[in-house]
Order: sequence, then C-alpha cells, then structure tokens
Amino acid sequence: MEELSTRYNPSDLEEKWYSRWKEGGYFEPRGTGEPFTIMIPPPNITAPLHMGHALNLVIQDIIIRFKRMKGFKALWVPGEDHAGIATQNAVEKDLAKKGTNRKELGREKFLEATWNWTAEYRQRIREQIEAMGCSVDWSRERFTMDDGLSEAVRKAFVHLYKQGLIYRGKYIVNWCPRCATVLSDEEVEHEDEKGAFYHIKYPIKGSEEYVVIATTRPETMLADTAVAVYPSDDRYEGLSGKTVILPLMDREIPIIQDRYVDPSFGTGALKVTPAHDPNDFQIGLRHG
Repeated sequence: MEELSTRYNPSDLEEKWYSRWKEGGYFEPRGTGEPFTIMIPPPNITAPLHMGHALNLVIQDIIIRFKRMKGFKALWVPGEDHAGIATQNAVEKDLAKKGTNRKELGREKFLEATWNWTAEYRQRIREQIEAMGCSVDWSRERFTMDDGLSEAVRKAFVHLYKQGLIYRGKYIVNWCPRCATVLSDEEVEHEDEKGAFYHIKYPIKGSEEYVVIATTRPETMLADTAVAVYPSDDRYEGLSGKTVILPLMDREIPIIQDRYVDPSFGTGALKVTPAHDPNDFQIGLRHG
C-alpha cells in the first residue's frame, strides 16, 4: 500500500488533470448554442505575467466556464503580444547585463537574440497560464507577428487608408533620441514637478492696456503665435481679433477665441505655442 504523504503537492495533480483536459479537447467550442468568444488581451512578452494578469485571467476564466456550462459554443483564444519597442528595450537591458549591446552584436545577431527572448518568454507565459488552470483552447493560440495576423493588419491598414481614415500629417510626437524613433503616448512616462507661475504682460497694440499671461514655460514665449481666450470670458470681451506685441520679440500676434482655454486656470489667457505643445498645435491648426 502506498504511503500517504503528509504534505499535499498541488502541482502534481494540477499538471495531471490539466494535461487530460487538453488532450480531451475540453476547452474546444463544443456547445450547440450561440458562439461566445473571448480573445485574451495578449500579454507582452517583455516579462513574466504579474498579479494584474492573474486577476484578469481569473475573471475571463469564470466567464468562459459559465458560458460553456450554459451550452454556448464557448471559445477562449490565448496569445501573446510581441510588444515592439518595449521588447527591444527588455532585450537591450538583458544584453547590458551580459556586457554587450545591440550595436556590438549587429543587426542579425540582435534579431536572433530578440527571437530567442521571444521564444523563452512565450513559453514562460504559456506555463503560467496553464499553472492557473485557465480553460483556453491552445490549438488556436496566436502571436501578434504570426503571418496571418500580419497580413490582416496590412489589409486593414490599406482599407482604412483608401477610406481616408489613415493619413499623414504634421504633428508633435514623442521622439526617443536613444531608440531614434517615435513613441506612442502610452509608452511615455510623465512626471509631475513643482514649478512656478510666471505672469507676463503682453501689450495690446495701439493701447496702453495689456493682457497678462500666466505660464510655467516662459522660455517658450519666443515661439508664441497667438494669445487665446475662452469665447464667453467677460474679462476679455471685445479683444478677439486685436493684436498684442510679443515681449522681447516685438512681433505682433493675434488674440483669438478657442474653447480649449480653461477660464479658471491662471489668468484665463493662454499663450499659444504650437511648436512646443500638442494642444497648442491643434489650436494652431484650427485657426490657420
């Protein structure tokens, strides 16, 4: 008779039963009811899964198992996201620990290192999902750089371009000098800093009056192209269309009305500097 262990090791039983579930195809969409599909938000391959991923996986697993029990043709599709620049940065940090970098490796060797990283972390993520007992259909696993998905992205891009929904234009972007590429807003970490408000008088042309601007970035005033006020702000009634003289530059710039301006912030008059702020850039486009 086999001796009963004094300690319970869940990994032994979990691996056994999860393997049976997979081999038996229990996670395939077998129901006879309406189709119900969840596409797992593909986790980035930059690192192992964390507690946030675990929480989301549990929620999805509860939903898909409930729908499966209700007779729906339930399908939960697993996958991983290549994560682009984020994965490149992770690989570069790993190379730095090994005393080298992508420039020393060269393009081909660096790509090889990146694909090795991809294979390693895709496998680690799979193992983590399986360890949680998630009822995903592994026969339908996807990776965001799979040929089929890449082709679908290209087709969608061309279709949207022909519809005029994708276009090229001028815009202020987040430029990374180290990566030598543009970063999306989601990839930029913003830090709040304590600063000072500087109040600057902009003389109104042909008058002894002036408009006071409150700004935390006085160094950008050399590139100002306008002063904006909120349309219904009584403090600046009658000033729209007039011009002020830009201090230091002795250049005339117009006073305009724009609903982007927050009347309760500062003095309610905004210096518009399209070259230094995305919101100002949009104001500039609206007013030509």
